[in-house]
Amino acid sequence: MGDPSYLALHRTGELRERAARATSMLACCRICPRDCRVDRIRGERGYCRTGRYAAVASFGPHFGEETLLVGSGGSGTIFFSSCNLLCTFCQNYEISHLNEGGEVQPHELADMMLRLEKAGCHNINLVTPSHVVPQILEALPLAVEGGLRLPLVYNTGGYDRVGTLRLLHGVVDIYMPDFKFWDPEPARTFCNAPDYPDRARAAIREMHSQVGDLVTDSRGVAVKGLLVRHLVMPEDTCGTAEIMSFLASEISPGTSVNIMDQYYPCYRACEDRRASRRITRGEYARALQSAADAGLKRIDSKA
Repeated sequence: MGDPSYLALHRTGELRERAARATSMLACCRICPRDCRVDRIRGERGYCRTGRYAAVASFGPHFGEETLLVGSGGSGTIFFSSCNLLCTFCQNYEISHLNEGGEVQPHELADMMLRLEKAGCHNINLVTPSHVVPQILEALPLAVEGGLRLPLVYNTGGYDRVGTLRLLHGVVDIYMPDFKFWDPEPARTFCNAPDYPDRARAAIREMHSQVGDLVTDSRGVAVKGLLVRHLVMPEDTCGTAEIMSFLASEISPGTSVNIMDQYYPCYRACEDRRASRRITRGEYARALQSAADAGLKRIDSKA
């Protein structure tokens, strides 16, 4: 399917220019919608509690991701510490809320990418990257010069600033956002982000405009495009039918959607009655039916 998108930008010097532009934005940080405006270059920390350098909790081949990403060699995941959403029910709360992990320099992040490529992974899967886009862009030219040729996966909670995503145009090959909530009230309750639905809709529009519907190679492994994740929650707290209708009518009926059934109460979930239990089989069946009713053609119902 050809080279990953970022190689063309690297050849012209544009990749380094994007990295410099993004890094300068850390001086009054507006990388994500939290709009903290702290000086991360000087070590100040805002909502994401991340300063000048990214922190990484772990990295390695991952075989529990979507089949389209895993293939035979696994998805090369890099789990960034902290998050700009901090959902109360986060199943990775040790990483997101408790900040498990340590700071890495650009060359160390680049080396992780190269080690994942050497391990036979099909892609570099950047997990929770919204607050560390400058650091990713800073490391990428070093990785390219070291021989990196794998597609980049932007694996995000969906709370992204469109202006930041535009810095990734021609850099990211596969966007994999969550679309968590349709309405502001649960987004406020669970993520302290009442603007999440608007931000997610705008972000997913931008992502699709950059990469289009998901494309796979002859092995059935994704090489480019959009793949949306949606976690079904009890009592339809997330507004599944509305989300599916939006994806089908305003993005594309060919949008690949993974409707996930693995919600379970975790961290502080039990503080709200709606999030204090697992979903039922009926709730999951209705979620799947809503996607079909909306006209979506590429629905993955695997947990």
